[in-house]
Amino acid sequence: MLVIISDVHLGDGTAASSISPSAFHLFSNRLRETAYYASFRRDGSYRPIEDLDLLLLGDILDPLHSTLWLDTAPGAPDYTRPWTDPGSPNFADMLSKTTNAILSVNQEALDVLQRCANGEIVLLPPANARGEPDADSKERIPIRVRIHYMVGNHDWYYGLPGQRFDEIRKNIVESMGLCNDTGPFPYDLDEHPALRAELASYRVLARHGDYYDKFNFNREKGRNHSALGDIFTMDVCNRYPVEVQRRYGDQLPAGIIESLRQITNIRPTLAMPLWISGQIKRHAGSAGLETDLKKVWDDLCDQFLQLEAVREEDKAFKFDIVDAMQLLLKVSKRTSFETLNDIVIWIQDRLHEDGHSLARHALQEPAFLDNSARFIVYGHTHHHEIIALDSDGEPPDEQNQLCINSGTWRPYYNLAVKDPTEQKFVQYQTLTYLTFYKDDERAGRLVETWSGAYI
Repeated sequence: MLVIISDVHLGDGTAASSISPSAFHLFSNRLRETAYYASFRRDGSYRPIEDLDLLLLGDILDPLHSTLWLDTAPGAPDYTRPWTDPGSPNFADMLSKTTNAILSVNQEALDVLQRCANGEIVLLPPANARGEPDADSKERIPIRVRIHYMVGNHDWYYGLPGQRFDEIRKNIVESMGLCNDTGPFPYDLDEHPALRAELASYRVLARHGDYYDKFNFNREKGRNHSALGDIFTMDVCNRYPVEVQRRYGDQLPAGIIESLRQITNIRPTLAMPLWISGQIKRHAGSAGLETDLKKVWDDLCDQFLQLEAVREEDKAFKFDIVDAMQLLLKVSKRTSFETLNDIVIWIQDRLHEDGHSLARHALQEPAFLDNSARFIVYGHTHHHEIIALDSDGEPPDEQNQLCINSGTWRPYYNLAVKDPTEQKFVQYQTLTYLTFYKDDERAGRLVETWSGAYI
């Protein structure tokens, strides 16, 4: 049995909130229940499964959503950001500091994974002589969950080579109960042949999905380098509440800074201006304060565009992502939050759903083209979906190929659709997991996907 999750985004508490530990307890119960039913075979008999693999498909720990990186300023000798030289001792020190904070803040949640790996969670009854679960036996068969970690665009640092990074990974492996060694965590399955073979036994190909996102992956430099999205997240989104606190701390009403820290948990993403202005009105009701906080946002956007790392991404004589952001941010600078809100609402009225699909890229995957994979699994977008790609043969022997997105585990504030101008948001937590079976597990079933939310 193979289970895949992604995009959990566990942070250190200095930026947007992470999902609560209750989600991990819920997941462990589902894992135990799923393993039990997977032990019922095609012929109706019960035979406890022997193998259970859990693949963490990127963006599990999230050192990018941390304000600890902001301790140094541009131009300082020890200036360190996710896009500065990974070979610098300061870089590994900062990553270690951020990682340790994440592991500490999320200890209860990660302990659940460790107990899964130790065989303390998934406990199955033995089979009796009739091939049924032995209800009279007090014995329980422990199933150790093999937990594999692949990286995405928010945790790519754990794929960097070097002894200092090995030490950081050792801490992660021990804290989470991973079966990874302390070497670089893989980004692509080609970097881990044994894991690739394991997934191939389920006819699954999996990758995080940021590979197809130019804003969050630089194909020229590869995954062991930052992308433009890292810079915007760090020096605009993370820095915004910090800068607001620094400039106007004594004038701010209680609660507003904590609200501003949640901007990366706002859905749809375009609704960030609605959230900011809505929180200002909720906590302060001051038009003057709204103007002041809009100026902070504009200043950070200007500074972002002037960063050397951003200017290096600006391709000469070519309209690229930097040019598009310059255009967008110039429009934003000349526009009040109120006008931006009107623009957002206008756009939302013309969009049917938030997020975008990566399914079209699945059609070009070699494993799809040679039919070696029936299931192409991506994460990254936070948008769970199942897309039919192709089907050969006739029922009941047809060979279907599907693209499945593993969604996310995040607390979200979702814009209420009744009247977006009222700037009302509903908070909930969402959780998605995918389960794949092989041979005669689960009576011959191939796959299950479960996505839900709770308030």
